[in-house]
Amino acid sequence: MKIKVIHIITRLELGGAQQNTMFTAKNLDREIFHPVLWSGPGGILTEEASRGLKQDYQTVPHLFREVNPKNDLLALLELRKMLRREKSQSGEVIIVHTHSSKAGILGRIASWLESAPVVIHSYHGFGFNDFQPFPVRRAYVLAEKIAGSMTDGFIFVSRANLEKARALKIGRPEQYRLIRSGIDISEFKRKAFDRAGKRAEMGVPEHCKLVCMVACFKPQKSPLDFVRVAGRVAREVPEAYFVAAGDGELRPEMESAIAEAGLSERVKLLGWRRDIPEIMWASDLLLLTSLWEGLPRVYPQAMAAQLAIVGTRVDGGAEAVREGENGCLLMPRDVEGMAARAAELLKDDARRQSMGKRGSELVQEWDIHKMVADQEELYRGLLKEKKLWN
Repeated sequence: MKIKVIHIITRLELGGAQQNTMFTAKNLDREIFHPVLWSGPGGILTEEASRGLKQDYQTVPHLFREVNPKNDLLALLELRKMLRREKSQSGEVIIVHTHSSKAGILGRIASWLESAPVVIHSYHGFGFNDFQPFPVRRAYVLAEKIAGSMTDGFIFVSRANLEKARALKIGRPEQYRLIRSGIDISEFKRKAFDRAGKRAEMGVPEHCKLVCMVACFKPQKSPLDFVRVAGRVAREVPEAYFVAAGDGELRPEMESAIAEAGLSERVKLLGWRRDIPEIMWASDLLLLTSLWEGLPRVYPQAMAAQLAIVGTRVDGGAEAVREGENGCLLMPRDVEGMAARAAELLKDDARRQSMGKRGSELVQEWDIHKMVADQEELYRGLLKEKKLWN
C-alpha cells in the first residue's frame, strides 16, 4: 500500500519554503509515497505546480496569509472537505505535512478534526517574531501550542528555531527533527558563463564591485535597509553597484528611497528571477537585511556559489554563516554595521574571495537530496510508531 503525503502551504511564492516543498512533492520515492500539494490561490509558482503535479496539485480557495475570520473559517471547512474526500477515495494511508504559519494552523486543525493518521509540521521560520506587538506575538505562540498538540512530528530548518520551540513548550522535544532547508548544490556551484553579458543585462558595469540581494520585498526582509546600506557603501566604494532579485509589496517604497538617495544608476531592482545562480556568479558579495528567518536559504546558496556574505544574525543564520570565516553577521537594523562590513570586504579582494571559498567547503549539510531522504525517513518512522508501516 502506498502512503499519500498531503503537503499544505499557504501560498506558492518564489521563496525557499515554497520551492523546497515543491521539490519534495516532486522527488519523494514514488514506489512508496504518493505526494500531493495543496496551496492557497495566487503565487508565482502555482502554474509550475499545476504543470508538474497535474491532478496532484489543488488550490484551497480561501486560504490566504492575512488573518480574516471569515476566510479562515471557510479555508478550514475547505480543508476538512478535501481531507474527507481523500480518505474516502484513495484507500491509502495519509500523512498530512503542513508548511508556513496559516496553513500550518488551519491544516493541522482540519487534520485533527478529520482524524488524519499522521500529521507533521515544518517550521521554515515562525509566524511570530520580536518585532510584533506583545499581544499579537502571544496570540501566535498560543495558536502554535494548540496546533502543536495535534501534531505528531515537527521539522525545524535551524537549531535556533528548534530551541525556541523547546523553550516555548510547543509540542514535545522527542517529536523534534532538524532537517535543513536544502538547495541543489550542483546548480549553484560556479560554472563557466558570460559574466560580462549577465552584468550588462542587469544594467551594471562589467568591472564594478557588485552586491546582490535575493529576497521578497516584504517587511520580514527589510528591503529598505538594503537601500540604506547601499547608499552608505556607495559613498565609500565608488565602484560599488547593487542588484536586488525579488519583488513584493514594498517595491514602490524601495523605488522612492532609491530615487530620493540619488541611487537610480547604482541600485537595480530586477523583479522575480529564475537565474539566481548566474546573478550570484556575476556578483562579488551577498547582502541580506532580514529581521527574522528560520534559516535564510539564500545563505547556503551563496556559499555554494562561493560568495562572501554580509547579513543579519537572525535565528539560524549563524548556523550557516561562520563569523569571519565565510561572512559577517550583524544585528537586524544595524545599517551602519552592515555597510561597514560590506565596504571592508569590497575593498579586500583576497579576504572576500577566501570567505567565498570557505563557504563552498561548508555547504554540504544543505544538500536538497539529503533533505528529501531525511523527510522520507521521518515519514517511515512515524508510520512505524503508529503501526501503519512494517
